[in-house]
Amino acid sequence: MPDEHSGTGPGPVERSVGDTTVLAVRGEIDIAAAPRLTARPDALTAAPSPDVVVDLRATSFIDCAGLRVLCRARSRAEELDGRRRLLTADPRFRWILRHAGLADAFEVHTSLTEALRAAPGGSRASDGGRGLRFLPAC
Repeated sequence: MPDEHSGTGPGPVERSVGDTTVLAVRGEIDIAAAPRLTARPDALTAAPSPDVVVDLRATSFIDCAGLRVLCRARSRAEELDGRRRLLTADPRFRWILRHAGLADAFEVHTSLTEALRAAPGGSRASDGGRGLRFLPAC
């Protein structure tokens, strides 16, 4: 049985949809996985005007190290006049972003079609929910 923990499981899967790169991450994004998961988003946000959608639909856990990876890539994309969107249908992830003070930091979409069609500055993570495990002691 494959290990669902991102720290030991397979890395992110990347594909292109037009000019946008979709980076699918599965399992857990935690302190063990963060160093390994930082390299690819860094590379994707190194070119001018990067356009990246991070697909978190198969992510089961995120801690502050995982949020740091997302924030780092977002900042790098913005510095180069790019976009960084998150894809998740799970309201629990929006809850985590809101309680971490990051609700307005990311465009969050519930479908890939929506994420690809959205104008810059689209949907923010302001709605509630519960669920994804989150360790606030960071």
